[in-house]
Amino acid sequence: MDTEKIKVLLDVIEAGSLSAAAEKLRYTPSGLSRMLAALEEETGFALLRRSRWGVTPTAECRELLPQMRRLLQAEDQYRQQAAAIRGLEAGRLTIGSSYGVYYRTLAQLAADFCRDHPGIRVDLLGGSSSELAQAVEEGRVDLCIISRRSGSFEWIGLRQDPLVAVLPPSHPCAGDAAYPLRRFAADSFIEIRPGTETDNSRCFLQNSVRPNTCYTCADDGAAVSMVEAGLGVTLVNALLLEGRLCAAAVLPVEPEQSVEVGIALPSLEAASPAARRFITYARFRF
Repeated sequence: MDTEKIKVLLDVIEAGSLSAAAEKLRYTPSGLSRMLAALEEETGFALLRRSRWGVTPTAECRELLPQMRRLLQAEDQYRQQAAAIRGLEAGRLTIGSSYGVYYRTLAQLAADFCRDHPGIRVDLLGGSSSELAQAVEEGRVDLCIISRRSGSFEWIGLRQDPLVAVLPPSHPCAGDAAYPLRRFAADSFIEIRPGTETDNSRCFLQNSVRPNTCYTCADDGAAVSMVEAGLGVTLVNALLLEGRLCAAAVLPVEPEQSVEVGIALPSLEAASPAARRFITYARFRF
């Protein structure tokens, strides 16, 4: 099977339309259509559902996506290993982080690494810890910095990260030593990334607390801004507040809650040569 067709299929799914993918890949839409039709013929069933709003993967295609990504990952590892045997350094790394505070460190690491290994390209990716853990398992990310999740990957612990309550300065608990976790069930709560698994949702589930969700937002920065505006309270990872000027009150919760932050990566045996070099390079820089 021609892996170039698989790469094109994944680009089309990501773009959501044939025309957008064709423009990005510098193909004609008709050329893309012929390539995808050939892939569907090889596979034996339709891979895309087309409509006036664009294209989406069929249920059968979604079932194959993890295997497709692993196939491309294996091809990339093959090329990198062959380049290493020839005495060359080549490849591509995708590194994820659910903690913005690590972007500066990762960017500097990537810059230093690419100066020493100019044939290797490094991409940085954001996302929640659960999303990035899944991406590591599916081979879409070479390594990532996340709060600990279970999964079939190796784990290098870095530090403990407490969860903290963020309150408006006028809140009656603002001057207290800690904020009772159970109080999230009564105060107006600002939920971050509703409907997804987060450290917050896991904390509440483990402690049998049902927060009184009155507002929702997409990220911790928006949640803190909403707290500062007096809309309610929220729960965030303390690491996410590092370096941020915050007009809100920040308190530990009672009972104390924390998560382990670390690096998730495939087994070193399964990692690409470029990933193994980067892991060795970065291991003592955090």
